[in-house]
Amino acid sequence: MAGVRFSAAGVILLAFCAATGRTIAVEGRQLRGLAVVGILLLSFSNSVLAWAELYVPTGLTALIVAIVPVWFLLIERYMIRRGESPTARGLAGVALGAAGMVILLWPRLAAASTLGWWQLLAAISLLGSSFTWAFGSVLGRHLRLTVDPLVGSGWQMAIAGTLNVVIGSLLGQWRDARWDAAALGSIAYLIVFGSWVGYSAYVWLLRHVPTSKVSTFAYVNPIVAVFLGWLVLGESIDRFILAGTLVIVPAVALVTSAQTSR
Repeated sequence: MAGVRFSAAGVILLAFCAATGRTIAVEGRQLRGLAVVGILLLSFSNSVLAWAELYVPTGLTALIVAIVPVWFLLIERYMIRRGESPTARGLAGVALGAAGMVILLWPRLAAASTLGWWQLLAAISLLGSSFTWAFGSVLGRHLRLTVDPLVGSGWQMAIAGTLNVVIGSLLGQWRDARWDAAALGSIAYLIVFGSWVGYSAYVWLLRHVPTSKVSTFAYVNPIVAVFLGWLVLGESIDRFILAGTLVIVPAVALVTSAQTSR
């Protein structure tokens, strides 16, 4: 699914760029940078997210991924801008966010069944997925890629999508694919709104807006996902999700405001 979605979106977007007079040819160093960022964000982070949602409800997934601004802070402070120390507000946000993660995952930590452990593994993988998303985003900003944002997102999606197709083929996933109207409609929606609109806008923002501002998308995602999960999929909203929300959202706000103030 991730391979078909991104490879189709990337190829069609590059064709559109060429048809509208944009130069889609990219020199070697720029192409390598686009490939690295695209693979981190779309081959690893997004694919792990898609796998995890087989086991973790949509609302809980979005709440775990809401840790992204915390990863942005830690990566900017300790991996990219060495020597800078976070403010007390930022450290408080990191600690509060960790507490929120424990609250969210507590039912999975306490579960002894096989399903519980699979949910726990998937939830933990989401932390790695969100870290990779933040790292790839920060790396893309610091690589100073000068390619047109639409062209850049097109190449990233085409390269990562091709890699995803190869990996999915090696894993024999084609035999499990179900190409009915619902599946095709979902992929079409993801190509148009998730890839062309959403991802291209994200790539543009990374070049023109501070990362602390870009990461605030994590404020809205959990609220929308929890609501849609309840409305469309009938997912329950238990006390752990509510309590985790009340802890994680203020934690994200503390971290982001601390980063902005610096």
